Amino acid sequence: MMVKRCLPKSILLATVLISVGTVAGVAPLVQAQTFGNSAPSANDLNNANATNRNDPLTQLLREGRRLTNAGNISGAISVYRQAAELDRSNPKIFSGIGFLYASQGSYEDAIRAYQQAVTLEPTNAEFHYAIGFSLANLGKTSDAIAAYRRATQFNPRHVNASLGIGVLLARQGRYEEALEMYRRVAAIAPQNFKAQELQGTALLQMKRPRDAFTPLQQAARIAPKQGIVRVHIGTGWLQLRDYPKAMSAFSKAVELEPRNPNIQVQIGKALQAAGYLDEAMRAFQRAIALQPTMADAHAGVGDIYFDQGNYSSAVNLYRQAIAYAPKDPDIHYKLGKAMKQMGRKQEATSSLQQAKKLLQQQAAQSDRLSEIDSLLKELK
Repeated sequence: MMVKRCLPKSILLATVLISVGTVAGVAPLVQAQTFGNSAPSANDLNNANATNRNDPLTQLLREGRRLTNAGNISGAISVYRQAAELDRSNPKIFSGIGFLYASQGSYEDAIRAYQQAVTLEPTNAEFHYAIGFSLANLGKTSDAIAAYRRATQFNPRHVNASLGIGVLLARQGRYEEALEMYRRVAAIAPQNFKAQELQGTALLQMKRPRDAFTPLQQAARIAPKQGIVRVHIGTGWLQLRDYPKAMSAFSKAVELEPRNPNIQVQIGKALQAAGYLDEAMRAFQRAIALQPTMADAHAGVGDIYFDQGNYSSAVNLYRQAIAYAPKDPDIHYKLGKAMKQMGRKQEATSSLQQAKKLLQQQAAQSDRLSEIDSLLKELK
């Protein structure tokens, strides 16, 4: 049975989709840009200044490449660092090290390596882009935007850097500016489906679903197998209160990507934002069935329990989500709120303080920090 309930405005705003794969809340946001497509890869290391096949530098580069191919990233980094000691003037060795660090999620180390590359080659747009990518994954939004802008200064047609700027502006709620950036990318690369898709999601954020349909349908034509585009189209129909058309779009998304749990999570978030809680619950549960460790899906179920006043069940779901995403401040924040509702002040305080710590580490937006501070005052 379809059950529709009104949700608080804050939830409606928090759960509107803007895909990069997904940029909801403080989740990783540069998934739309495949890092390896534009950042220097370990392949570049083979071309570092080594002409003698038997000299020590060439041997180190060959060994590093072998270790990379074998999946031994830590070993490869160690070898390439030895190569850097032999040739400290070659930026591609440092950029390759940065790429390897980023590939295993060590973004702070990646930034340091890329900064060494930038010192040697300051006008290389790819190096600045890679720094921006790493900063964005650390949640350092303003610094990441600055790095992406430097990339576009040295290469005005750098599509991924421009998309990254738009995504980060959207994260800050600056949707008009983000929309303008996406339109610039579409002018440079009219067949880039992500530029079209992100125009649509920005318009959805601005509650302009009819305007959003044009770029979203264009994205669907360019990339007909991308299920997430159909999810956004469905979200637009939900904003227009046309449930049958929304469900038709969601069904198409699932048909295109039946084994993709993220599709189910995004459908769940869209349905939850529109107040269709039973349907949202089923979508989140399908995502968990596809990928039991998906934190967003567990948190989504927890959100529904919270909205229903079932705080103990919400706590259990948030704890499961934290087990899979221990550094997600949003889930710690939700856990703290649920604990507060249950009167468990000490545990609520601990969770909220952890959320605050993580947000500060990520240099995240201040709105959530002020909300946490208000809750902590109430708990004293």
